[in-house]
Amino acid sequence: MEKRTGRCHCGAVTFSVTGPVREVIYCHCEQCRRQSGHFVAATACDDDQLSVSGTDNLTWYAASDAARRGFCRTCGSLLFWKANGSARTSIMAGSFDRPTGLVSGYHIHVADKGDYYELADGLPQYETR
Repeated sequence: MEKRTGRCHCGAVTFSVTGPVREVIYCHCEQCRRQSGHFVAATACDDDQLSVSGTDNLTWYAASDAARRGFCRTCGSLLFWKANGSARTSIMAGSFDRPTGLVSGYHIHVADKGDYYELADGLPQYETR
């Protein structure tokens, strides 16, 4: 059984994922860019595969009417994204400990990407979701 671990920058929030995860999706929407400072790279797992410690240091922000984002309230690290009513949680790829075992998937919302970078990695690109 696969097991991955990760944490925020300061270590106040840690997590582990047991079992398979989705490929990494790169989101270039305006919300992701503004809230992360660039684009977001995230994988996902079923909620019953995810164990989080330090939840008293985890703050959830309603990013839209459809989803919320989980941050460490101590260091500000963006860790999670969760659609309302979903039984899956997206996890920021950069928050995993190495070796991650993660694989790249594709880019979404490329119509909204920043004008200061190019996408030249050969991965599939989708204008929207």
